[in-house]
Amino acid sequence: MKKMLSFLSLVIFLIATPNLYAQSTTQAAPIFEDGEAQIVTAFEDASQWIRHDLWVETEFDTDGDNKPDRMHVSVTRPKQTDTDGLKLPIIYVSSPYFAGVAPNVEGLFWDVNHELGATAKERVHPEVKRMGKRPIISNSHINKWVPRGYVVVHSSSPGTGLSQGAPTVGGDNESLAPKAVIDWLNGRAAGYTEPDSHEKVEAFWSTGKVGMTGTSYNGTIPLAAATTGVEGLEAIIPIAPNTSYYHYYRSNGLVRSPGGYLGEDIDVLYDFIHSGDEAKRAYNNQTVRDTEMKNGMDRVTGDYNDFWAGRDYLNDMKPMKAALLMSHGFNDWNVMPEHSYRIYKAAKEQGIPSQIYYHQNGHGGPPPMKLMNRWFTRYLHGIENGVENDAHAWIVRENDSRDKPTAYAEYPNPNSNPVTLHLSSGAPKQGTLSIKNTKKKETENFTDNATISGQELVTAETSKHRLVYTTPVLKEALHISGVPKVSITMSSSKPAANLSVWLVSLPWNDAKDAKITDNIITRGWADPQNHNSLTDSSPLVPKQFYEVNFDLMPDDQIIPKGQQLALMIFSSDKEFTLLPKPGTQLTIDLDATTITLPIVGGETAYLKAMTND
Repeated sequence: MKKMLSFLSLVIFLIATPNLYAQSTTQAAPIFEDGEAQIVTAFEDASQWIRHDLWVETEFDTDGDNKPDRMHVSVTRPKQTDTDGLKLPIIYVSSPYFAGVAPNVEGLFWDVNHELGATAKERVHPEVKRMGKRPIISNSHINKWVPRGYVVVHSSSPGTGLSQGAPTVGGDNESLAPKAVIDWLNGRAAGYTEPDSHEKVEAFWSTGKVGMTGTSYNGTIPLAAATTGVEGLEAIIPIAPNTSYYHYYRSNGLVRSPGGYLGEDIDVLYDFIHSGDEAKRAYNNQTVRDTEMKNGMDRVTGDYNDFWAGRDYLNDMKPMKAALLMSHGFNDWNVMPEHSYRIYKAAKEQGIPSQIYYHQNGHGGPPPMKLMNRWFTRYLHGIENGVENDAHAWIVRENDSRDKPTAYAEYPNPNSNPVTLHLSSGAPKQGTLSIKNTKKKETENFTDNATISGQELVTAETSKHRLVYTTPVLKEALHISGVPKVSITMSSSKPAANLSVWLVSLPWNDAKDAKITDNIITRGWADPQNHNSLTDSSPLVPKQFYEVNFDLMPDDQIIPKGQQLALMIFSSDKEFTLLPKPGTQLTIDLDATTITLPIVGGETAYLKAMTND
C-alpha cells in the first residue's frame, strides 16, 4: 500500500511540474534562428556560470628567467559544460590593459617642440601599479556571448597583469602568446593551475573553434594571432586595430603622433602597459625599451627600418587563414582608417573570407551585433547561414545610426574611379581646384608656423602660412570612396620640413552641434626628405624642387550639394607633427602638383556636380 502511494505521489508531482521533467531529460544546447545564435535560457543565469583561471605555457622566454613564459588566462562558461558534458566554441579576448596602466604624469610623452632632426630631451618613465586579480581577468563580452552558447576566454598579454614575459608592443611574443592559448584550447599546449605549478588544466569543454575580437590594442592581438596561421582560430573581428606601429607613430617618413596624444611613441606605450611582475621590470626595461626600442624607433629621421618592419602585420599575412570581419571609423585620427584597409585588401587578395564595416565616427565602434553574430555563428558553430555571400562592405552613411549600415558590393565602391584635380594660384587667399591643367608654370609659397592650428589656417580668409585651393560650389552631392592621393612638387628653405595636407568641406561648420563629417574629409602627412624612399631620407637642398607622392587616409563620404571641396597644403600640423620654430618657407610648383580623388561615377559624376548639366 505504501509503495502504491509513493508511485501515485510521483505521478502527481510529474504532472504538476512538466517543465522540470523536460529540463531534466533535455540537454541545453545552442539555438539558431535566421543564421544567428540565440540567447538560451539555460545559459543566462550568470550565478551558474563556471569561472576559473590558469596559466598557459608558451614557446618563448622574454623576461630572462630561462623558463618559458606563461600567460594568465581566465575562463567563463555555462555550467552545462561541466554537468552535461557540453562542448562549445570560444570567444577569446586578449589585452595589455586588463591589469591597469601607467599614470599620465608630466613628461610621459616626448617633447615635440624642437627642430626637425634634433634629439629631444629624455622623458619620464612612470611605473604601473598592477591591479591584476584572479580568477577574473575581465568581464568584457561575457554577457553578450555566454548566453548565446559560447565560452568566453580572456588573457593578459605578455608582461602585463599576472602574465609572465615582457611587453614588446608588436614583437613576435605578442603573436605567439594568443597562439599558445588557442593551442591549449585545442589540446596542443599545456595549461597549469598556478604560474609555477605542474598540475595541468585541460580545456575539455572546448570544441577547438575559436573566434577573437577586441578594440584598438585589443583588436590588434586577434590579427597578431591570425598571422601565425594557428589551427583553430576560425574567425576574427578586429575593431580599430593598430596593424602597423610604423603607421601609428610615423607617416611617410615623418614623425607623427596619434591624434590626441602629441608626443606619444612606441616606448611610451611600452611604459603605459608594463603592469607585469615588478621583479622582472628592470630586465624587461633594459632589454626591450632601453635597447631594442631605443636603437630601432628613430625619432630623428622617421625612416622605415627592420625594427618597424618587424611590427607591421602586413608583412606577416601569408600564413593567415581566419575569416576576417574588419571594423573601423573613417574619422578615427588615433588609429587611422588605413590600418584596417591595408589588411582587408591583403586578406581579399589571399582569398580569405573578408568583410569590412566602416562608420563615420572616431576611435572604436564594433559592427552591429547582427553582423558579428552571423560571422561567429558561421565560422565557430558551423551553421551554413550564407554570411560569406553577404555584401563585402558595410558603410554607415552620414546621417544614419551605426547599427544601420548600407550594404555595398565592395570597398572602395566598385563604381569609384580616380579624378585628378589641378591647382591654380590664389594665395594668400584661395586658389582653385579644377579638372583642367592650365599649365601656367605658377609657384606659390607659405611660411611654416606650428603655433597656428589647422582649423585656424583653413578657415582664415587670408594667410601666409598655408595654401588653400577650392572647387566650385557643388550643384549636386559628390560621393568619395577610396584612397585620395596627392603629388606635390615643392622646395624648402631648410634641409628639413614637415608636409601636411587636409581635404575639407567648406564652408567650415564651427557650431557646437556640427557632425564629425561636416569639416575634415581626410588628411595625410609626409617627410619630403623621404621623397625617394621610406627607408632612406636625405637632407633637402634649399630651393631645389622635389616630387612627394603619398596617400591620404581612406574615406567613404558623400559631400552634400552647396559645399566646396578644399585642399589645404601646410607644413607643421599642431595636433600631430613635431613643432619646429616658425620660419621655414615652402614653395609649391602648382603645375606639377595634383590631388586625385576616388569619385563614385568618376569624371562624369564630378563634372555633373560642378555644373549640374
